[in-house]
Amino acid sequence: MPAEILYDDKWGEIIDHPDAGFVEIRWFDTTSEMTGDEFNNYLSEFATRIERTGRQAALIDAVQFRMPMDRMSVGWRDETIVPRYNAVGLKKFAFIMPPGMPLVGKDPQTEGPAEYPTSYFDSRSRALFWLST
Repeated sequence: MPAEILYDDKWGEIIDHPDAGFVEIRWFDTTSEMTGDEFNNYLSEFATRIERTGRQAALIDAVQFRMPMDRMSVGWRDETIVPRYNAVGLKKFAFIMPPGMPLVGKDPQTEGPAEYPTSYFDSRSRALFWLST
């Protein structure tokens, strides 16, 4: 089955990749104007799409993500979103990051309350390879 855009707005797209078994957020550079609440709402929508599809992996393409980190609430994500990922049985979470991200290339780790490993990549091909293994 081909990839399908499940949701899109001015911040990005949520794309289902049924043949590869993952759901993706592809952020747009318009996220520079995104508020913390809008970010949280988007993560909630993403979690809903993972729950509905039952996919076992997630990919975040953050190369164009521009929202300042001080608008994010990691605690909110850990309390609200990660348990939903755990409940659906997520197995892997990958990020494609812009150049210079310190976590790129590090071994996959479970983060916070997550029951799945997360890994950071500097290219789409590396992220897709890891998700497929």
